[in-house]
Amino acid sequence: MPDPSTMPPPNMEAVLRFYATSPHHQAIGLKVVSADREKAVMRVGYDKRFIGNPDTGALHGGLVTTLMDSTGALAVLAQVPAGTAVATLDLRLDYLRPAIPGQDLIGDSHCFKVTPNLAFSRGTAFEEGNDDDPVANFVATYMLKPVGIGMDTGGDAS
Repeated sequence: MPDPSTMPPPNMEAVLRFYATSPHHQAIGLKVVSADREKAVMRVGYDKRFIGNPDTGALHGGLVTTLMDSTGALAVLAQVPAGTAVATLDLRLDYLRPAIPGQDLIGDSHCFKVTPNLAFSRGTAFEEGNDDDPVANFVATYMLKPVGIGMDTGGDAS
């Protein structure tokens, strides 16, 4: 991979198309709100199928983790050249409080460093209008591989 400061731009149209058509994202209702080189924002709607605590109605922590991993990867994809494969190597999620039942969750993230082989992102999960009291904070490390497949060309790795 070239020096991060001289990297060509990502193909955001392809990245956003991938996120919009991902069966996993569709199944859980995960949607991109915005994404650019500064920040990625995603939303997942409140859904009773994903309640983690039936007594309170709070969403399962795994849904929060999925939201933040996807948002973090989106922030990375907005920084790296088109055709770069991104894989989560490490993700730390600090679950700070239960999500408020009945409210959608928003994840925001920014990619704060890109090296030839790794990228790093961090961010928060919160309910709309409640970003000063996050549900969770996260930081993640992603492996980068310039394979020239998938989102850029529509091909696969085989």
